[in-house]
Amino acid sequence: MNDCMPFSIGTRVCVNDKMQTGYCYDLVAPIGMASDDNFTPYYTPKEMLEMGVFEGKYCTDCTAEFPHDWFENAKQSDTPNPSLNYFGIKSRQSLSVWKQKGWLIDPDPRGWFQWYCRYYLGRRIQDVDAWQIKRWRAFSRHAGQIRANCHPGDVFCRPRQRQALLQWAYDPLI
Repeated sequence: MNDCMPFSIGTRVCVNDKMQTGYCYDLVAPIGMASDDNFTPYYTPKEMLEMGVFEGKYCTDCTAEFPHDWFENAKQSDTPNPSLNYFGIKSRQSLSVWKQKGWLIDPDPRGWFQWYCRYYLGRRIQDVDAWQIKRWRAFSRHAGQIRANCHPGDVFCRPRQRQALLQWAYDPLI
């Protein structure tokens, strides 16, 4: 893990995991700072991992890329485990489905959350960032469906949509 990496402007992060090797990127913005006023995630990547996302499987082989403290209390598993999700339900589709739908673009072969982790750290790629932020904004429709179809305070109504909102850094407890 990156116990000693500073994760500050000017740091170069190099990736070598099961899905990507030899990819390096530079951190050009302060950690946690959004460069786009239209992108206001409710949770940090660390908070999402601690709450339970992607059945605990998403980042198990790429922890060396990110700050060590992100994984100290993360809910992780070597195999997908729906019980680790915040809402305790199956929540993800396979990468083959993501590829088929065009949701995976270079340089982030794991999709939106990988992009978000890297963006949060301070990586910026203008076209990729714009595309992912547009996708994030469009995902808010799920919050509207929960508000329209669930009684206020009923956090067990539409658990799949709520888990999906969490996995996109929205507040699922709306």
